[in-house]
Amino acid sequence: MLISRAPVRISFFGGGTDYPEYFLQHGGAVLATAIDKFSYVTASPFLSRLFDYSIRVSYRKVELVKNVDEIEHRVYRECLKFCGLEKDIELHNVADLPAFTGLGSSSAFTVSLLQALHSFKGEFIKPLELAYEAIYVERQLVNDKVGCQDQVLAAVGGFNLVEFRAEDDIIVNRLSISPQRLQEFEQHLFIVFTGIRRKAADVVEQQLQKVKSNTDTLKNMRYMVDEGWDILTSNKSLSEFGDLLHCAWLAKRSLDGGISNPEIDKIYHMGIEAGAWGGKLLGAGAGGFMLFFAPPELHKKLHITFANHQILTTKTNSPGSQIIFC
Repeated sequence: MLISRAPVRISFFGGGTDYPEYFLQHGGAVLATAIDKFSYVTASPFLSRLFDYSIRVSYRKVELVKNVDEIEHRVYRECLKFCGLEKDIELHNVADLPAFTGLGSSSAFTVSLLQALHSFKGEFIKPLELAYEAIYVERQLVNDKVGCQDQVLAAVGGFNLVEFRAEDDIIVNRLSISPQRLQEFEQHLFIVFTGIRRKAADVVEQQLQKVKSNTDTLKNMRYMVDEGWDILTSNKSLSEFGDLLHCAWLAKRSLDGGISNPEIDKIYHMGIEAGAWGGKLLGAGAGGFMLFFAPPELHKKLHITFANHQILTTKTNSPGSQIIFC
């Protein structure tokens, strides 16, 4: 048996410009980090001749099938077919966080699964190639309307400025930051679960129809990526990063009316009133986790403010997809 894992991510700036519908015309980029929460996949040989099925996969449910085309779970099915595995394998998935919460868990699963399948076959795959495969599977085979940042962060890990030129032409720039500066930065992060779960593809569909009318806003969101990079890699006050996050949230919120709602707006205003410099909803919108950026001395007040909400504590700059047991 082998076990693979791939991290989920926090995206600070540039989300929305990582969709080919936008970046193939204008170029896109995000400033984002992999975090220490993972999607795990176990893969083990299965002696199908001894059973009345040839493949076993499990997630929220268990599927026992004789043929790979019978698998209901689209990502399991398409990844197995893509890797040329049609029988004699058993796969299980578990995760540190639930799906549909704005942290890229679906892509982390796809990346972890592909990593496991390649390793099961005795194949080595480079991190960025793994990301390209995951993008192809999700966008072309599964036909999900997803962006391209989640797969890259899950595959390569780290804290990066990622530039998008094509679905198979992506540049990863590692953030040059001292351990002390990174620790100081992490101490400002405060993440709250809104209590709302949603599928990103459903939220994004309306946004993609408005790419042309939102081009100027998306270009501005792309510029914020460079501004965020400059703040973190210089001696500028981290309060500027918080202010920029606030601007990013206002820009993101303006892309489509479905990105926010009264409950999300209420949560955001509660955080700002408790002392956060800024923040944003993580992921496509309409639910999931809300990120706040606040001075460490005010986190106690934020904990009191959000006593009835789930708080997520995490570390940034986590490693990308890897085999952790074999």
